[in-house]
Amino acid sequence: MPERPGGGLPVRKTYKLFIGGTFPRSESGRSYPVTSEDGAFLANAAMASKKDLRDAVVSARRALGTWWGATAYNRGQVLYRVAEMLEGRRSQLGDEVAAAEGLGRRAALRLVDLAVDRWVWYAGWADKLAQVAGGVNPVAGPYANYSLPEPTGVVGVVAPRASSLLGLVSVVAPVIVSGNTAVVLASETRPLPAVTMGEVLGTSDLPGGVVNLLTGRTSELAPVLASHRDVDGLDLVGAEPDEAAGLEMAAAGNVKRVLRPGPVEPDWGRPPALRRMLAFVETKTVWHPVGI
Repeated sequence: MPERPGGGLPVRKTYKLFIGGTFPRSESGRSYPVTSEDGAFLANAAMASKKDLRDAVVSARRALGTWWGATAYNRGQVLYRVAEMLEGRRSQLGDEVAAAEGLGRRAALRLVDLAVDRWVWYAGWADKLAQVAGGVNPVAGPYANYSLPEPTGVVGVVAPRASSLLGLVSVVAPVIVSGNTAVVLASETRPLPAVTMGEVLGTSDLPGGVVNLLTGRTSELAPVLASHRDVDGLDLVGAEPDEAAGLEMAAAGNVKRVLRPGPVEPDWGRPPALRRMLAFVETKTVWHPVGI
């Protein structure tokens, strides 16, 4: 192994999964090497098994009531705190993004800053989404009729393959801001920024189980996630185009909401939109009699 610039040998790290707010090893005991864009060894990542994924879904379902039941203002404050903590890891994340995506340090730090800003942007929507996506509906009769957005439930996310941090934030934050919980399959070849984000989430105010991050073989885990009966929605943005149709068919078993991938990965540097938040909310309509 090469020496560190300051002397001594670097520590070969083997990172764990992030499930239920804790960092378990994969029950399979497997791991795999993660390399930089130029092929240099970076660390070992846990290779999650199907059982690990099922455990993550259980944790997400368990956390749903607490997270959904929190006030929108409280959710927003928790997410703002996550953004602050991500910014505190700016230097480390810059190194990891640079190594993963083959970028210079300045370009990598710019992506980190965009990811922090993106998280702040979504946090600001926590107590505003209901005003935009909901409303009072005109009816003929002595009634008041309200439409309110509610979270879909447990959402599975196949994270972007190429954009290791900005893309990850751009798909996770809009899922959880409305009260959903998430089971996320990190980029198989570029997982280290996701691992660090898991460490940030684990030490933030986010309740355990709201976000669960798994590293490993996407081709092994994505079909299980898509067919899982206790997963209510699915974002396939990071799925291989030739696999997406099969995953959609698997998701039809319990009529999941599915956000389909495009022919190419989106340009995550473009301004975000409401589409990803609205993809995983349900509209609840309430009738209430009006007193005379």
